[in-house]
Amino acid sequence: MIAIFSDTHSNSGHELTGEALRAAREADTVIHAGDFTSTVALESFQRECDTLFAVHGNADSATVRDRLPTARVVEAGGVRFAVTHRRDGGEMGLAMFGRSRDADIVVSGHTHRPTVIETEDCLLLNPGSHAQPRGNRPGFIVLEATDDGNGDSDDTKLTGELRQPDGTVLESIVVSP
Repeated sequence: MIAIFSDTHSNSGHELTGEALRAAREADTVIHAGDFTSTVALESFQRECDTLFAVHGNADSATVRDRLPTARVVEAGGVRFAVTHRRDGGEMGLAMFGRSRDADIVVSGHTHRPTVIETEDCLLLNPGSHAQPRGNRPGFIVLEATDDGNGDSDDTKLTGELRQPDGTVLESIVVSP
């Protein structure tokens, strides 16, 4: 399983609860699109996750920024993720960011608004914020690799959901690389 988070904005810990906490603990890969805010929050996430790939956001402390890149590429579940906190230019800017990194999926944060947007080049995922939704629904994303049962790696795809921390499904997601 791949779990995706963003915009924790905490000075006291990871702020994960319910299904969001379970997903972070059970995922093979966790992606975080920045704005932990504090080293306490970053280190709390690191303790909960076996494998965490994160970038820093605009609200992260200087210490967090020193520890994390602005952008990164992650390969998991048979797809290529380009991860950033935010990108100027909205959807077009994010799609260009993904295209320049040959990504199937672009993960971003910053808006605190959970969104799934299909573009010609890639899928844009923003998990929203599990801890500080700022007027939006709180959110995180889980993805699982699936295939058609024939054992052919070309038929592998990711399916998943945009969820609220209590497990309520906001939207289903299917990615065919």
